[in-house]
Formats: sequence, structure tokens, C-alpha cells
Amino acid sequence: MAAIRIGITGGIGSGKSVVSRLLELMGVPVYISDIETRWLMVEDVQIRRELVSLLGEDVYQGGRLNKPLLASYIFGSAVHAARVNGIVHPRVKDDFRRWCRLHASDRWVGMESAILLEAGFRREVDVVVMVSAPLEVRIRRAMERDASSRESIEQRIRSQMDDGEKCRLSDFVIVNDGEKPLIPQVLSLISSLYKNIDYLCRRE
Repeated sequence: MAAIRIGITGGIGSGKSVVSRLLELMGVPVYISDIETRWLMVEDVQIRRELVSLLGEDVYQGGRLNKPLLASYIFGSAVHAARVNGIVHPRVKDDFRRWCRLHASDRWVGMESAILLEAGFRREVDVVVMVSAPLEVRIRRAMERDASSRESIEQRIRSQMDDGEKCRLSDFVIVNDGEKPLIPQVLSLISSLYKNIDYLCRRE
């Protein structure tokens, strides 16, 4: 039986990484798409070739991704972002599927992605868990974590799907507002998945 795949998503500053870490401590391996995507954009030959074709040789400097150049292009327009996503996302999906095969003996696996729903990864997972937090809490966390200005954080938030829409499209919502304890919510999630494991297996 293949592992049940849990998608963990949430906007910037929501604390989805904390939830992923809790799941890992409970024995659930989690594929961190941000980390794996950064690795693939440097090491995957197909991605490198297509990015160079799109943006020129300067997109890589000294074997490293030219992040300012790429960011400038992506934020230039939605069309630009879609072009880059069209190069990167299919390779991330392939890599996640390969990673899942390596964890076929596990009962559960997770995939953490801020843009899980936007990137079309919904079909790659069996359930979606949305980590939600009030807007001001998210902005404060992101500013402290990234040492970024409020303006830049707000711009990144506007580029992501609205939290309310993400909650509507998710199977579970975990509130990470700094007041409601996280561990009981994660335990409740796992308990609910256990109760519905037969149904989830049929979805495979």
C-alpha cells in the first residue's frame, strides 16, 4: 500500500514549517518543496537548460542561480511567473513522486508547499492541510524571520492565493495564531487520518 500523502500549505508567515516539523517528530517524513526546488533549479539539467533559454546565460553565475535576476523577471508580470513555473513545477512534481517511491514503506508522508494549491500540486496529495494565522501575525513573523520590510512582505502576500480561499479548498485547517496550541491540533489531524485511512487508500 502506498503512503498516504499529506499536503501542508499556508501563506508566508503562517508557520507551516512548524507544523511540518511536528509531523516529522511524529514519524511523518515531509518533502519541503522550497528546499528541493532551490536544489533542482541548480542541479536539474533540464531546468537549467530551459531557464538559460528563457533568460540567458546570466541566470547562472559561477554555477549558482542568479536570484535577483530571476526574481526581477518573475515579479515583472504574471506571464513571466507562469513561464518560470511551467519550467520548474513539472520537475518538482516528478521529484516528489520519486521521493514518495523511496518512502513507500511509510504509512504517511507530507509535502510542504506555500503554493501547493496554486501550483497544481493538489492532485499529488490525498489531503490538504492549511496552516492559518491572522494577517498581522504573519507579517510580523515574516519581517522578523527574513529581516524584510513590511512593504516587501505585503507584496509577497498579495502574490499568493487569499487565505480564505485556501481554507475553503483544504480538508483540514490548523490555526497557528500563537495562542491556540498546535500539538493538540496536529494530533487531532493524525487521529482523523487514522479514522479515514480506508477511504484515503481507496483514493489512491
